Amino acid sequence: MPNLELLIPSSNTELWELAEQANRFFEAAKAPATRKAYATDIGDYRAFCAKIGRPFLAPGGQVLALYVADLARRAMKPATIARRVAAIATEYHTAGYRESPVSSFLVREVLRGVRRTLGTAQERKSPLLLGDIERIVAQSPARLLGLRDRALVLFGFALGSRRAELAALEVRDLELTDQGLVVIIRCGKADEEQRGRQVPVAFGARPESCPVRALAAWLHAAGIVDGALFRAVDRHGNVSARQLEPGSIARILKKAARRAGMNAAEVAKLGGHSLRSGTATAAAIAGASEREIAALTGHRSREVRRYIRDANLFRASAAGKLGL
Repeated sequence: MPNLELLIPSSNTELWELAEQANRFFEAAKAPATRKAYATDIGDYRAFCAKIGRPFLAPGGQVLALYVADLARRAMKPATIARRVAAIATEYHTAGYRESPVSSFLVREVLRGVRRTLGTAQERKSPLLLGDIERIVAQSPARLLGLRDRALVLFGFALGSRRAELAALEVRDLELTDQGLVVIIRCGKADEEQRGRQVPVAFGARPESCPVRALAAWLHAAGIVDGALFRAVDRHGNVSARQLEPGSIARILKKAARRAGMNAAEVAKLGGHSLRSGTATAAAIAGASEREIAALTGHRSREVRRYIRDANLFRASAAGKLGL
């Protein structure tokens, strides 16, 4: 964060207040998850510089090139390396440097070599499709924990939201109508201006798989009338007052999948994104348009096309028409 206070005489209270406000806006320019990731990245780079005895934010690209090589040696994925380099570039600009070593020929070529050597294809988590959801719901235990998991899976699948958005939902974000619930997503990753967006979640055709009824059952059993929708439940059945951490959603899904009989290989491919990708893929298989999927999930159009391609992969394949 830039030290705007250094430009201001200590006696000028009004300008000090403006500097503090500007610094707060500077921090708010990035989502909390991005700020947290960048802080971790910068901390790792500081530790590396200290380990090799070089100053932090040294001029030139030699130190950064060594750091990129170290990340590759630690088996970091190219996407993670790129994010760390971007965080370091931001740190240079914040410190007042007009250019960062990221733009140097040496660093750009090392990064290009990493991409050519390690590849850029990211490991994608498997989507949870309707059959998977039904298996998980059917094997959810009847106690409070099972009601929470059932509501999380069904409601998360119907909503198609990011895990951070799902974890952040509160009772005040719900509006009950004759057709179901209108949900206000207030912290969307693509919603940089925080306008929020409304997403409908309709009553299900079958009571046992209805996302609205499942959520209502969980909230009633847990005694939740305000605050976070989804919370931790300990082994004694005590419900936390705080919302679930986004990262815990993946662990809940994996545990629920194991209860449903999925094997170790299937469970290993699941993650916090599996509900959201399952929503988009299932909608594409059902014939939903790109615009319809984007309106539900909040994806950008180019992201939606990937799910449509996945859904059409076998339908459009010539190999499927060989008559084997």
